[in-house]
Amino acid sequence: MTSDATPPHSALTPAQQEARDLLIETVRIPSLSGEESAAAQFLTEWMTAHGFTAHVDEAGNAVGERGSGPYTVALLGHIDTVPGDIPVRVDESGVLHGRGSVDAKGPFCAFVAAVAALPPQTLAQARFVCIGATEEEAPSSKGARHAMHTLSPDAVLIGEPSGWAGLTLGYKGRLVAKLRVTKDNFHTAGEGTSAADDLTEAWFRIRAWAAGVGAYRPGIFDQVQATVQDLGASGDGLTQSAWASVGLRLPPSLPPYAAEDAVYDAVDELTTDITFTGHESAVRHPKDNALTRALRTAIRAQGGTPTFKVKTGTSDMNVVAELWPVPTLAYGPGDSSLDHTPEERLDLAEYDRAVLVLTDALTRLAQTAAATASASS
Repeated sequence: MTSDATPPHSALTPAQQEARDLLIETVRIPSLSGEESAAAQFLTEWMTAHGFTAHVDEAGNAVGERGSGPYTVALLGHIDTVPGDIPVRVDESGVLHGRGSVDAKGPFCAFVAAVAALPPQTLAQARFVCIGATEEEAPSSKGARHAMHTLSPDAVLIGEPSGWAGLTLGYKGRLVAKLRVTKDNFHTAGEGTSAADDLTEAWFRIRAWAAGVGAYRPGIFDQVQATVQDLGASGDGLTQSAWASVGLRLPPSLPPYAAEDAVYDAVDELTTDITFTGHESAVRHPKDNALTRALRTAIRAQGGTPTFKVKTGTSDMNVVAELWPVPTLAYGPGDSSLDHTPEERLDLAEYDRAVLVLTDALTRLAQTAAATASASS
């Protein structure tokens, strides 16, 4: 988070105050994955009142559009949150506390506020489509999967916390392996192994395989991370069962289906049933294109030093990359280490600055697109 002091209330412009009110009210509205309708309705009403053509689409997404130019920018954020009731308040330092303030209502509201502030010339040069997506925090990614089939953008911004001066180029992939071992019961004084023994051995082998992938690479982005997400065992006197869910974070060099084969090989002779879910391929976008240049210039104009990042989690960037092979970045105010935590909070001064950066960057991007189109005609 930025250490800059929040401007006093009287120092805010009317547009800044409106942008803050948009965020605070959006955070106040509960919107767990699958329960986003009230938040989507509020956002579409706000966008309609601020010059957007807005609606709630078939996936429950809040969609707002401004501009008529031939160059299309998709600004895809998500409005659902993980569980956890954090009382919504703005403290004396100008910090907004509340679930979703960082992940990711803050970034999406910054998108909306920035597009609302764009001047007429920019709106004549490009078309800006803000999509407040549903179920990003769920395995379905329902909102993004719907949006990717309804739009063919020329550039994409993903609303995720990067810090106001940060630019996220990529995210690791994901795979979840669900393991189960079922065996006849036996006396523990005899020979043999229990279901839990075999399950534990399977986990040890998967962990050893994961540790060997990319071990020669210096950064964690190019390695496999393996964690146990769920673990248990039970018996009824006749049979015994053991189960586990293993989460795998995958580097760009390892597609999910290749990881499946590796897991099967690792536990080959163990009597383990395996099913796989959550397939997401890693993605990493180039750092030098019209979109990144516009954001970098805008960040510097606000006194910041642009910093490129890659993340070990996943986002809707992973989902849309295949159908939207265009310049893409994830951007938004906030400290991503606060995602999903009881301490989730966003400095409103940082939010203000991110809105200014986005407004400037989108204006520059539209100008560049218009100049390029003019030069080629």
